[in-house]
Amino acid sequence: MTRLLKLVVRYQIWKDKKGQDLIEYALMAGFVAVAAGALMPNIAAQITTIFNRVESIMTAAATA
Repeated sequence: MTRLLKLVVRYQIWKDKKGQDLIEYALMAGFVAVAAGALMPNIAAQITTIFNRVESIMTAAATA
């Protein structure tokens, strides 16, 4: 445990923010999609189709 603590302190892992922007943009896109689906029910089916495609592509990439 001490070795792990020294590693965290040495490299300041808690300050690593390299992937933070990507996650924030993905969350914002998701919120916009949910809001659009709530405000415009006709678009909800199209949004569902897009998310299903993204899910299938990511699943295929993860298993490859």
